[in-house]
Amino acid sequence: MLIRIRSKDGNFRHELDSNADALVLLRKISEHSPNIDEDTVTISNQPRGAETKLSSLKGRTLKSLGLNHGDLVFVQYKEKSTGPSIQEPPSSSQAASSTSTDATHRPWDLVQEEPVDVYWRSKDGKIPRQRDPQFCKHGPKGMCDYCMPLEPYDVAYHKEHGIKHLSYHAYLQKVAPKSSGATQFIPPLNPTDYRVKVPCPTGNHPSWPSGICTSCQPSAITLQSQPFRMVDHLEIASTDVIDRFLQAWRKTGMQRFGWMIGRYEPYDKVPMGVKAVVEAIHEPPQEGELDGLTLGLPWEDEPRIRNLASQSSTPMTIVGYIFTDLDPREEDRTKNVYKRHPGSFLMSSLEAIFAAAMQSTNPTPSKSSSSGKFSSRLVTAILTGTEDGAIDMSAYQVSEQATAMVEADMIEASVDPGIVRVKEEDRSVDSARYVPDVFFSYKNEYGLEVKKSAKPAFPVEYLMINVSFYIFSCFFFSLVDLGIIQVTHGFPQNPVPVFQSTQFFIENRLMEHQTVERVLSQLSALGAPDIPDSRHRKPGDAQKAFELAKFLSDWHLVAFLDTTQLFPPNDMKVLMKAATSPTIMSDANQLDPLIATDGWQTLMTFTRENAPAQQGSALGSVMDEDIPQDILDQIAAEQAAAGGSGPASGAASGAATPGIKTCPHCTFENDATSTDCEVCGLPLS
Repeated sequence: MLIRIRSKDGNFRHELDSNADALVLLRKISEHSPNIDEDTVTISNQPRGAETKLSSLKGRTLKSLGLNHGDLVFVQYKEKSTGPSIQEPPSSSQAASSTSTDATHRPWDLVQEEPVDVYWRSKDGKIPRQRDPQFCKHGPKGMCDYCMPLEPYDVAYHKEHGIKHLSYHAYLQKVAPKSSGATQFIPPLNPTDYRVKVPCPTGNHPSWPSGICTSCQPSAITLQSQPFRMVDHLEIASTDVIDRFLQAWRKTGMQRFGWMIGRYEPYDKVPMGVKAVVEAIHEPPQEGELDGLTLGLPWEDEPRIRNLASQSSTPMTIVGYIFTDLDPREEDRTKNVYKRHPGSFLMSSLEAIFAAAMQSTNPTPSKSSSSGKFSSRLVTAILTGTEDGAIDMSAYQVSEQATAMVEADMIEASVDPGIVRVKEEDRSVDSARYVPDVFFSYKNEYGLEVKKSAKPAFPVEYLMINVSFYIFSCFFFSLVDLGIIQVTHGFPQNPVPVFQSTQFFIENRLMEHQTVERVLSQLSALGAPDIPDSRHRKPGDAQKAFELAKFLSDWHLVAFLDTTQLFPPNDMKVLMKAATSPTIMSDANQLDPLIATDGWQTLMTFTRENAPAQQGSALGSVMDEDIPQDILDQIAAEQAAAGGSGPASGAASGAATPGIKTCPHCTFENDATSTDCEVCGLPLS
């Protein structure tokens, strides 16, 4: 076959066997450049980018590389130094590291992609079509242009179904070479980077900020709509997830922030689509205010939460974050101010920059990227007011350009929430910043496309991408376009959440305190210490086992128990798998591995020891025989002086003083409206 070669020495043609080794191509290249350094020769199917060292392809045939008759190969190399040099034999360490050299230059080969990516890579993604009764003239087993499957990136199909963005894998199908062999060594994606290259590839001048040239400086930036999105849909597993998150705002009026725990799954409403399914919202330490909140970053507990989520029966991770922006109307406190709409802003510049920073720190592993990572699937969800005062949820992502501009420290938030400000160039050594020309285009009043400089500021919509959210409940949601990627979002019609319980308190809330005593009290009320495994369980214990299983199927409870050190790491894995088992509510045998663990037996021991105190029973019943007679007489005298007729109406129950409840455990005097003691945290009744 004929292979065309283009290098700095010119254009050349060579007749090569398709089954020849790749090094044959290297020898042909060397014939035209006698002073070539063969270790630096790279090839690509593009003029710039996606270069691969030719020496690393030893043993592979030209056909396996995806090269066909007439293909054009772009070659780059460095020449050998003309000065004298002493050739040294390779050391043993160099020989040992030779096998890892290829992996260093080909990081995409070592990438472990997410399960949803592995699933879509095994599919062709083609859109099936039925036989057209009007135009198809063939038999039932035939196929023609009117009924053949469409490519997942077909423009007409997306326009007909109102799909504004290609899915990530549909975009890969569009930009990847058609030959499967070529994609194995030439990834089609290159992460966007607007930073100055340090040191300069030419090496002809001092590094930035002392010097700069066209080889190391970024090119001018034109902001444009991103054609694809990493997540096509955001699904909330249950309405209870959002309702419990909103309870903190309803009680205090302060804004709240939470990390969404869930997983990524295929989404069939979009060709080769991906959806994020949210099973729980974990609230980190924060200080809420009426018009905002303060969040500590980096989040110290993030590694533990990620590790715990990954141990579920279906591994989960952090799929995004959610926050409230709710402001009740002055004339009607039951309705919220409609502040986010196309006439004002949908996502403020500060929120867009924060989203870009979060997406930058949470990249998506990809075998189709030259760096092994590309963009991010982290979703931003915002709860805010609608035009009629209801609660609205919108989901967004920011584009690759937004992430690259934040990484290069080019943009900052402005006083106007709908405007992003471009920073000034800075050549100081400590805070060097190079800002190239930035442009954005829009249609003027005459319908003409106009390009305008983005300095000093530009609309925040040029950084956003919409993520869909279809809704089947009382919430209302909206869609937008341009640079911020908005995700469709909603609740399933037949919800099957992983976590079944909503009883346990949520972490890091002022009004709710997670304590071991509360866990022991609830376990004692369920009779957990008396529930054996399925082999020794009596027929009447089945209902108790199901109630216990439902109680344990709570993300906030499991996350709290992980901090108590009652469960060793291996036992926590068993607890997490049991709590997230899809059959835990239909098969009580799922608790057997948990009951057999040492951590569970330790927890049950503490539950038994605390059971009498948590029952809050009268002192004159079962415990009378263990209390000295003089103490009983003293208690009876105090009750008679208070006018009570029984133990439950005495000082122990807090009835002696109006408006006060005395804790039966620690005797602290609480307010009459309290249900739990303010000191020990145990129930008052």
